[in-house]
Amino acid sequence: MVISGEFMRKSRLGLFKSTSLLISILGVIMIISTIVVVAYVGFNVVSSDLTGGVSSGAQYDQLNELKSEYSSLESKFEDMKSNYYIQNNPDLQQKYVDAEVYLVQAKNNLDNVDSALSIDAPSEEVDSRMEEAKVSLKQAKKAYNSL
Repeated sequence: MVISGEFMRKSRLGLFKSTSLLISILGVIMIISTIVVVAYVGFNVVSSDLTGGVSSGAQYDQLNELKSEYSSLESKFEDMKSNYYIQNNPDLQQKYVDAEVYLVQAKNNLDNVDSALSIDAPSEEVDSRMEEAKVSLKQAKKAYNSL
């Protein structure tokens, strides 16, 4: 009887040791995996911030190019304005006003892009507004060329 009691005690002691070892190993694995997940999330946050800054820089450059094109087109409109109003022809004046509406629309779309950039809107939103500004600027150029 003494032998079986001692055997049971050694068996329980062995089971306790193996269970303790298993729990320790699982704890270490969980700690390491937590560190890896936190590092991954931190890396993604930092890299997305850097990428966002780079893309917004490129978007600012595009906006400046479009503003430059707009300024050039606006000065052309202003130069032509006197020619249309000096003739006192209502049809020509109306044609000029219709073309100038496209110029005003282009200015509004450029302001929308500027607004989106100033509030740090998502890159997709800024790109969408940028595309609208490009289209409206092309329409304004087309309207100017039709004058």
